[in-house]
Amino acid sequence: AAARRVAARAPGARNVCCLLVHRALGFYARDAGVAHRKNLGLLRKIICQESTKFKNVWTTHSASPIAYERGRIYLDNYQCCISSVAQEPRILYQKPKCSKSEKIEDALLLECPLGEMLPSPSDYKSSLIVLTVQNWLLRLSADSGEILEKIYLAGSRCKFRYLSWDTPQEVMVIKSSQNKLPAAARQAGIQQSVLFYLAVFQVLPLSFIGMLEINKKIFGNSVTDVAVSNGILIVMYSMGLVRLYNFQAISEQFMEQPFDLGHEFNWNGQVGVVGKYPFGLPCNIKITDTPPLLFEASSLENAFQIGGFPWHYIITPNKKKHKGVFHICSLKDKALAKNGILDMKCCSLEPDWIYFHPDMSGRIIHVGPNLINVLKLKEVKNNIDQMEIAEDFTILANRENSVNNTVTVTASGRVVKKRFNLLDDDPEQETFKIVDYEDELDLLSALAVTEIGADGRAHLDLHCNEHGILLKSIPLLESWDVTYSHEVYFDKDLVLHIEQKPNRRFSCYVYQMVCDTAKDDECSSHGKPERVFCKKGGRIFEY
Repeated sequence: AAARRVAARAPGARNVCCLLVHRALGFYARDAGVAHRKNLGLLRKIICQESTKFKNVWTTHSASPIAYERGRIYLDNYQCCISSVAQEPRILYQKPKCSKSEKIEDALLLECPLGEMLPSPSDYKSSLIVLTVQNWLLRLSADSGEILEKIYLAGSRCKFRYLSWDTPQEVMVIKSSQNKLPAAARQAGIQQSVLFYLAVFQVLPLSFIGMLEINKKIFGNSVTDVAVSNGILIVMYSMGLVRLYNFQAISEQFMEQPFDLGHEFNWNGQVGVVGKYPFGLPCNIKITDTPPLLFEASSLENAFQIGGFPWHYIITPNKKKHKGVFHICSLKDKALAKNGILDMKCCSLEPDWIYFHPDMSGRIIHVGPNLINVLKLKEVKNNIDQMEIAEDFTILANRENSVNNTVTVTASGRVVKKRFNLLDDDPEQETFKIVDYEDELDLLSALAVTEIGADGRAHLDLHCNEHGILLKSIPLLESWDVTYSHEVYFDKDLVLHIEQKPNRRFSCYVYQMVCDTAKDDECSSHGKPERVFCKKGGRIFEY
C-alpha cells in the first residue's frame, strides 16, 4: 500500500512528462506553432465569408518574364523586387540592368530552418539562390538583393542551367544543360561521353556535397534527362524508360574525396580554392560502374510519378495510342491497382492531367476539361494485399447553360443540323485550366475559364480540401485569352495572375483580400473603372 501511495500534487503543478511528450508532438498550448495554426484557421474563415472580396489593387507590365516567390514579385531578370503585401507597390530593391554575362538562368527561394544554430545572422532571413549564365551561384538577400555568398561552379567544360530541390530547403541540386559536341567535332569522329553534370549542396549553411558526371559509358547512349529528388537519382531514356538509383549510396560508394568550400585543394594536378574562380568545384564523385538499380518503368514521354500510401506510381503505357490513359500500380510488385486504369476519354485540344495530391494524404488528383476527380487508395475488401482506386469527391465545371444540340430550329421553323460537336474544352464552355493546393489554409483552388463573346473570363474557386465543397469564388477582372500563357498563385490573402502575351509582353495583376461589408463594385464588376497610373523606380504601375 505504501509503495502505491502517491504524494498529493501541489495546486497548479504540471505533469512535466506529459507536457514534454505533448510538446514533442506539437500539442504544447503555448507553442508559437499552435498560435500560427489558429491564426491561419481564422484567416481561412475570413476569406470564405461572403462579405470578403478580392480587389485588383495594382497591375504592372514588363518586357521580361515575371516571377513570384512568397510575397515577392521579381522583374527584369531578378534585378527588381516588389513586395506584394502592401496595397500599393513597394519596391524592395532595384538593381542596375545587368549585362548578358550576368544573366540569371534560374532561382530558388531559401528560407531559414527552424531550431538550428546558423553561423551568420544573415542566415536567419530569407534569401534567394540564383544561378548565372557564367556558372556563378549567388546567395542574395531576399529583401535587399545584397550578395551574401558567391560560388564559382565550373569553367567552360559545362554550362549549369537548372536549380531544383532534392529535399526542400535542405539539399539543392544544380544541373547542367546536356553536353553536345559541335557539328564539326561530330563529323570528325570525336566522341562525347559525358552527358550531364550534377552539383549537390547542403543549404544553410551552404556546403558542397559533391559533383558527378552522368556518363553514357555507365548509363547508356539514349539518356535524355536526369534529376535528383528525395534521395533518388532519376535517369530518363529516349524510349520512355525511367530508372531509379539510390543517390546516397552512389555518393558514398563513388566519392573519391570530400571537399569544403573555401579550402585549398590539389586535384588532378590543379591547385586552387574550392568554389573560387577559375577552378570552381572538383568532380569528386566518379561513377566507375553501373550502380544497383532500385526500380525501372516504361512510360510515354517519361511521365512517371511516385506517391500514395502504400507507395504507388502513375505511368502512361508507352504507346501513342494510350496518350491520356493512366495506370496506377504498386511500387512493391508493379501490380495494377483495382480500378487503376483511368481514362477520361476527353475530346479536347489540351489533355487531362494527373498527380499525387501535394497535401501528403496519398490521394490522387485527376483533372479534365470539365471535372476534377479526387481519388484515394484503399484496401480491397477481403484482400489486404491489393489496393483499389476509389472516388473521394468530384468537382464539376458549371456547364448548366451550355447547349450542344446537334439539331436546332431557326425562327422560321427551318431545321439545322450541326456537322460537328463542341470539344470538351471549347472556349464557350467553362473549362478548368489550373488546379492547385494552398497548404497553409488547406484549400483546393481551381481556376475555370469561359469565353463570353470576344472576351474570356476567369474565376478562382476555393474548395474544402477534405470534401470538395465550394467555399468561395473569386472573379478575375482582366480578360483571359486562352491562347496566352498564364500562371495564377493563391497565397493566403493574395491572388496573383501573371500573363505572357505575344512578343514577350508580360503583365502582373495583384489581388488582395478586402474585408468590407459595403458594396465594392470594383471587386466584382468586369467593367473598366477609372484607373490611376503612377511611376515608381522607373516603372509604371496601374491602380
